[in-house]
Amino acid sequence: MHKKILDHLHAAILLFDRDLHLVYVNPAAEILFADSAKHLLGLPASKLFKTTQNPLSIDMLQRLYQFEPLVDRELTLERMGQVVTVSLSATPLLENGEYNETLIELQQVDRHLRITREEQLRAQQITSRLLVRGLAHEIKNPLGGLRGAAQLLEQELQDPELREYTQIIIAESDRLQDLMDKMLGPNKPPQKSLLSIHEVLERVRQLVSVEADGHIHISTDYDPSIPELYADKNQLIQALLNIVRNAIQAIPGQGHIILKTRIQRHMTLGRKRYRLIAKINVIDDGPGIKPELMEQIFYPMITGRAEGTGLGLSIAQSLINQHNGLIECESEPGCTVFSIYLPLTDNHGQ
Repeated sequence: MHKKILDHLHAAILLFDRDLHLVYVNPAAEILFADSAKHLLGLPASKLFKTTQNPLSIDMLQRLYQFEPLVDRELTLERMGQVVTVSLSATPLLENGEYNETLIELQQVDRHLRITREEQLRAQQITSRLLVRGLAHEIKNPLGGLRGAAQLLEQELQDPELREYTQIIIAESDRLQDLMDKMLGPNKPPQKSLLSIHEVLERVRQLVSVEADGHIHISTDYDPSIPELYADKNQLIQALLNIVRNAIQAIPGQGHIILKTRIQRHMTLGRKRYRLIAKINVIDDGPGIKPELMEQIFYPMITGRAEGTGLGLSIAQSLINQHNGLIECESEPGCTVFSIYLPLTDNHGQ
């Protein structure tokens, strides 16, 4: 009866014997450690809790033998090459007044922080996008009238030199019109079909290889086991193209960009938990993004380049959001990583 209750808890539950060898693990713990109970059972706590801090198992034994519970609110664990932050609560279980077993409860703290950060990011993007779209609509109406007036004026002018001025007005009006269209972003719903993410990445690589003009080396590190996903091919190409172009423009002189794909298991996006996620990393060795820009890079019109429009990343995030995905960024000098997360289990939009 107790085991059935523990099996259905969202918290990770582990039970250790008096020598701190694992004797029970619930399904939530299997997900947290990204391994099956078959492989986990029998492992010592020292192997499960690999930390950069003092060995947890020694501290745990000292406390538990004294019948004292152990609590750690921010314990960092290594899992599948990644670091996760958990809240740990260890309770000694007594039998006939003697220490017999240890019950440990783990809650993944960074998962909740990630959900909160993601919701804040989405809310900020929606607000800024509505503001920009409203501004773009207000500008487009007089812009059309300005262009029409310049065309009428050009028909009345006989002097070719004066017509040059009207041509400038028309050309600049067209340029602003194009900028307004980009600010408005994608206005069509995704036309989804089954496709390979690597086919999309290869198309992007071909396009940017020509633009890089030989000074940027683009390499790939693909996981061939990633299944097909249900998505709009053209929208994904546009989103990834914007990110890779952004990386190319950020690298002065010679540089290197890596397109990398991996499977991410049991991940939450937009408060929905997916069994499988495709993770696409665009990694460059440029100078990095200034810390003061990091919280704003996905906003429209925010750019670190004098000649940039600041629309590429904003449009990319909007396109990925239409696929229930998310883009995140980490940056330091010499290594900037844009991570794109796309659900793989959203079959045919269900």
